Amino acid sequence: MLRLPARFAALILCFAPLFQQRSWRHAEVLLLGAILTPGRRTVASILRITGLCRERRFVNYHRVLNRAAWSGRAAARLLLGLLLDAFLPRGSVLLGLDDTIERRRGKRISAKGIYRDPVRSSHGHFVKASGLRWLSLMLLVPISWAGRVWALPFLTALAPSERYCRERRRRHKKLTDWGRQLVLQARRWMPDRQVILVTDSGFSALEFLAALRRQEVTCVTRLRLDAALYQPAPPRQPGAIGRPPAKGARLPTLTKVLSDKATGWQRVTVPGWYGEGDRVVEICSDTAVWRHAGMPVVPIRWVLLRDPGKRFDPQALLCTDPAQEPLQIVRWFVQRWQLEIVFPQMTKADVLAFRAGRQDVTDLHVGVRYNHPIDEEQHKFAALLEGGLAQATLYPFSERLQ
Repeated sequence: MLRLPARFAALILCFAPLFQQRSWRHAEVLLLGAILTPGRRTVASILRITGLCRERRFVNYHRVLNRAAWSGRAAARLLLGLLLDAFLPRGSVLLGLDDTIERRRGKRISAKGIYRDPVRSSHGHFVKASGLRWLSLMLLVPISWAGRVWALPFLTALAPSERYCRERRRRHKKLTDWGRQLVLQARRWMPDRQVILVTDSGFSALEFLAALRRQEVTCVTRLRLDAALYQPAPPRQPGAIGRPPAKGARLPTLTKVLSDKATGWQRVTVPGWYGEGDRVVEICSDTAVWRHAGMPVVPIRWVLLRDPGKRFDPQALLCTDPAQEPLQIVRWFVQRWQLEIVFPQMTKADVLAFRAGRQDVTDLHVGVRYNHPIDEEQHKFAALLEGGLAQATLYPFSERLQ
């Protein structure tokens, strides 16, 4: 077994209670090897880098991923606790939610589907991609020695295709349903913290926003320029019959607000604009009620942005907390750029789906592109160590899990 520094060993040993003793011996090797292995992190590469290339019982290391009984959700909760203890011991927590498509083919990749390729598609050109759809929840925290905000994934779920669920007679869940479950799970892990979620327009759905708002999760996302906005419902008059109104008078669409010459614009400086430094933009904002027939009513604060230099098209943002300041909403949203650069840096490869008893299990190996100098997993552990964490400061959160 590799000998590790005490502070590094304390991080690794936090995950030992999640495994049985025999499984942990193999899982520890996989975890250490995944950090040390350059390039694609396959089980064979991990065994080579740890000096076990001639191991006769190499199948035991594969069985950690496809047969051993351990909870990925418990591991995610433990990882989130370590990250919070290191970077955000107090204050509000900013989370990011995003999905990615892992391009995979083959008969044994049972949960794959046909999706829109977000990289190769454009507004006028649609490109399909076959593969697996993964949804990842990440913690957005500033790293002092890196000089920027990092997105640290801690909870990831596979969203199977509709065909996969239909063949197994299961109810198909939309991407927003998976996203709601992930966010509310993280919310239950942090009951005493203010949680803010930033995500893209794919999650700008009234049912999704209303579910998060009921659990006191603030969501910041994009808003359609033609969204139906209304004034808040007027107070109910004494003696009135019928059900109370859910909305007030209809407000002009943001498209009309954008073209109205009487609109008052405020020029502000947004720091860290998509990794380019400070950017001067013009914003206008107001509160409204977003409603659609048959959907929940969500009160929001909308923020309309435009660039004085016309380097990007005008866009609109929404926040489910109407009391928030417009500039703060923009600052939160631009940090979503860190989610976009996580997936290009990390390539999921070598996915094999096979039968293990009566369950379909996916063996996922995560690799890093050879032409990219950044390894997010190595940086994540280095960031924890850089914080000067000792063993005594790592265990409070893990002890609460037992």
